[in-house]
Amino acid sequence: MTQAQSNPFPHSDSNKRYYTYDYYLRETFGGKCAKLPLDAGLTCPNVDGRCGRGGCIYCSDRGSGDFAPRPTLSIKEQIRVQKEILSKKWDTSRCIAYFQAHTNTYAPADVLRRLYGEALREEGIVGLNIATRADCLPEEVLALLGELAEQTVLTVELGLQSSSDETARRINRGHTFAAFCEGFSALRKVGKGKLRIGVHLILGLPGEGREEMLRTVRDVAALHPDEVKLHLLHVLRGTPLATLWERGEYSPMEREDYIRTVADALELLPPDTVIGRLTGDGMAEELLAPLWSRKKTTVINDIDKLLYQRSSHQGRLYEKEDTPTDEGSGDPRLQD
Repeated sequence: MTQAQSNPFPHSDSNKRYYTYDYYLRETFGGKCAKLPLDAGLTCPNVDGRCGRGGCIYCSDRGSGDFAPRPTLSIKEQIRVQKEILSKKWDTSRCIAYFQAHTNTYAPADVLRRLYGEALREEGIVGLNIATRADCLPEEVLALLGELAEQTVLTVELGLQSSSDETARRINRGHTFAAFCEGFSALRKVGKGKLRIGVHLILGLPGEGREEMLRTVRDVAALHPDEVKLHLLHVLRGTPLATLWERGEYSPMEREDYIRTVADALELLPPDTVIGRLTGDGMAEELLAPLWSRKKTTVINDIDKLLYQRSSHQGRLYEKEDTPTDEGSGDPRLQD
């Protein structure tokens, strides 16, 4: 039998032994969807001084929206531009508007209503993804998100990166894991089962080894999010992380270590959690390290191979009864 035919993982019709975003899109919308990164021109409480200055140490001045058009364009115009670019490679008849840059619930609810509404009115927009922070969900914004979840397929993506408060301080994250859990819980209540919650995690953060990274994965698995994105920490020019790297005070993960850690993480996550991505990337001209991260396809292929060699799959080690703590689970089974 082929790898696809012998694949024991239920949420797959290929050799992928995890719940891919592509599979989710085809299940939900009947086919692939183009995802359109947008920049609403908002900022972040970790930039403007509400909880910090300078942002997280790895973040570019675009607030992770490096692939979005500039906010000098309206949302309508950004969607048009992105469709035009992506239509050269993909079908853009079905699109998800992705409010990606900075913190996309960090504005008055009436401003957000206008921005989200502008996107939803565009032809072919079948869903919204809104990237934000768990500490930027006031009651009026939660109410708006609840309304949107009744109108469209809505995913709110919460950046966590690590469940360790020590790591959060080290990277200038600006909130604790307890605050993250509070925001996550508030979203669950307002969504009434219709609002999808995604969680972003970064592997290779300063000061973290395999044990700390997998502790975070277990803590997030206990929350049972609808989606998880795993990112490789990469060093971008002009960031505080770049300064640490240039001084020799930070070393990125090695390729094989990353592949093994991702496979370990997939085994710990719930089998019905969609995996939004398995690695991260930055603009090629801004990337300083690790240079191996440019070859995303080969990295993902090697993750597939490792799961096959292990006779493993997403969720193999998932334990429903686990509950997160403010500083992680510390499960000794995750130690080398």
